[in-house]
Amino acid sequence: MTMDEKCQGKTDEELVALSLEDQGYFWCLIKRYEAKLMRYIIRISGVSKEEAEDILQEVFIKIYQNLNSFDSGLRFSSWVYRITHNQVISNYRKLQARPQNVNWELNEEMLNNIASDLNIEREVNNQYLRENIKKVLNNLDKKYREILILRFFEEKTYEEISDILKKPMGTIATLINRAKKHFKQEVEKQGINF
Repeated sequence: MTMDEKCQGKTDEELVALSLEDQGYFWCLIKRYEAKLMRYIIRISGVSKEEAEDILQEVFIKIYQNLNSFDSGLRFSSWVYRITHNQVISNYRKLQARPQNVNWELNEEMLNNIASDLNIEREVNNQYLRENIKKVLNNLDKKYREILILRFFEEKTYEEISDILKKPMGTIATLINRAKKHFKQEVEKQGINF
């Protein structure tokens, strides 16, 4: 039986327990989260794919080193995103003086998530929409950009975002509402018609 077959149908928490006994199971967690975390890193940091891969490698090292301290009362995905969030901040502090270009890969589903919640017409040309959403998000304060990305691109619940950012759920709701208002204001400021 291959490792992939051994991991099928297992929850994240089961894989954590198995990884503590046999490090081979950690590969299953890497495969499960690698693409998601890579997209998240690129979206919130704007670093190149190569830099994002370096950050991701550090993230998985930290996850592995801290598996024993994982609180099974939390969702594993929230814990992983929290570690990733912290690593991006750490990397940002190291590279603060260096200019960065945001390079996002938006797919149609992600665009529809943010567009529908912001009451934007769905019939808009997706390329036009993609370019303008990037422009607007790039001009938002980092905290608002990140909260919108977590909610609408990563499709995290308020509870998961609360766990990731270590803020109360009421604060998360307030931040999301403020972020949406700032997004709409930036749309108006840039004179973008959705």
